[in-house]
Amino acid sequence: MRILMALLVPLALLGTATIAAAQTEEGTANFYGDKFQGKKTASGEVFDKNGLTASHKKLPFGTKVKVTNVENGKSVVVTVNDRMAANNPAVIDVTQRAAEELDFAKSGKAKVKVEVQK
Repeated sequence: MRILMALLVPLALLGTATIAAAQTEEGTANFYGDKFQGKKTASGEVFDKNGLTASHKKLPFGTKVKVTNVENGKSVVVTVNDRMAANNPAVIDVTQRAAEELDFAKSGKAKVKVEVQK
């Protein structure tokens, strides 16, 4: 029994680390605004460029994520309510308001860290 426990405990910890690592991404964020204003998102919600929402390739709709601009440390929590195109190289697209809070609305993109909130 002790041998079995000695094997299972490290495996359980490894699984936890893998899950935790999958909850964080780093890469580029873009923002989208006027072109989509008032149109339906993939979740069925109406897009509002002044809201704190985002588009992601895989995260479930309703997932809250903290997006941090790694260049200036500013962060904002957004809710995933849309899908990105599979060929989009960014890790997340955020609303214009979120981009303004992260201080990259003028440049249109930034290097970010995306963390799923519990």
